[in-house]
Amino acid sequence: MEIVYTCCCGMDVHKKTVVACLLSQSGKEVKTFGTMTADLWAMNAWLREHYCQMEAMESSGSYWKPIYNLLEADQMPAMVVNALHPQRVPGGRASGPRKRRCRARRRM
Repeated sequence: MEIVYTCCCGMDVHKKTVVACLLSQSGKEVKTFGTMTADLWAMNAWLREHYCQMEAMESSGSYWKPIYNLLEADQMPAMVVNALHPQRVPGGRASGPRKRRCRARRRM
């Protein structure tokens, strides 16, 4: 598999927290930030500190908008992804035995 980004971050955005998972060649690091402005600036500084090249966020509501605006204003590339897309990737959320159980339930 070709490496597209050497350092990237996936975010799960909620009303009061943002869970950020940074993947780099040195490993994986997960941090939780608040959603107040000072917390978002701290998250932005953390991403800059690790030279993050791309951020992808998943959100089921409109909570992603302030985070996206902050990243965009700071010239950091970011994208909002559909919550179903990670599940369709091999090794994603619903792969393996769990996926087979879900298919079996639908057949019943």
